[in-house]
Amino acid sequence: MDLNMVQAARLLLDAQDILLLAHRSPDGDTLGSCFALYYALQGLGKRVRVECADRFPKKYDYFLQDASFPAFEPRFIAAVDVADRKLLGEKDACYPVINLCIDHHPTNTGYAAARLLDPTQAATAQLCFSLLREMQLPITPRIADCLFTGITTDTGGFRFSNVTAQTHRTAAELISLGADAAGINTRMFETKSRSRLEAERLVMETLEYHFDGRCALIHISQEIRARSGAAEEDLEGVAGLPRQIEGVWLGITLNERPDGYKISMRSGALINASEICAQFGGGGHKRAAGCMVEGGFAAVRAQLLAAAAPFIEAAQEPS
Repeated sequence: MDLNMVQAARLLLDAQDILLLAHRSPDGDTLGSCFALYYALQGLGKRVRVECADRFPKKYDYFLQDASFPAFEPRFIAAVDVADRKLLGEKDACYPVINLCIDHHPTNTGYAAARLLDPTQAATAQLCFSLLREMQLPITPRIADCLFTGITTDTGGFRFSNVTAQTHRTAAELISLGADAAGINTRMFETKSRSRLEAERLVMETLEYHFDGRCALIHISQEIRARSGAAEEDLEGVAGLPRQIEGVWLGITLNERPDGYKISMRSGALINASEICAQFGGGGHKRAAGCMVEGGFAAVRAQLLAAAAPFIEAAQEPS
């Protein structure tokens, strides 16, 4: 059942013992949105906690500075920025019923009992800002930091095509409410660990071009992780590298995991990455999407290139 903003606000205001679920391989939007809701709902005296199948990356540890998660049996479960149950990882089996999903992905599968979905929003955090306003809850500097992080990370520092005038207005209001925009952007986009830089160097050695250079593909192997010492959290953003190459319309990243390959696709205006990933049970946005594919590297690469071929061949060079 799809809800409007008023209905979703009432549902959360009436809820007790609330569990907020972030997606696996958590990014700034899923965590920023979860923790903004956590602090706001906790301020009402509710018992709330945030869970994720994977650990919270160190770069987001400022979300946790004032957090403490009480033990309780959840009576209300909300998945935040989670387009598909499969993205919950091992948490999926733990919670068969999801009461509410708050999301901005157009490929959301509608798995929750109720859904607040708005694909026009640049980030789920932007949607959560409106939700907190509807609930008439105060947005503290801590909450503003969480929401600003979600917006800036999901828009690539306000560079992506999903950014609208409303996105900038929301960001400006969050800054006026105390968000440390400069500090957050420096932390997200201008600070890299040595292991991340070493991983980037090794990953770029795997770079391949296909379809006359219109597609670039990179491979993050377990060996590269071991040689660089990079954790999964260090690799956030690496998927954007192949798309940054001049003349590339589609960038594909194969990230080796124990259960297969996590695929990330980044595209320009000519190709819908979400439609390609949907063929493998994934999705996302037109310009940024992902999926999971089982198999060895050669077989997975072949499947992805075969799926991408019709899209690249149908695309027209901009005049």
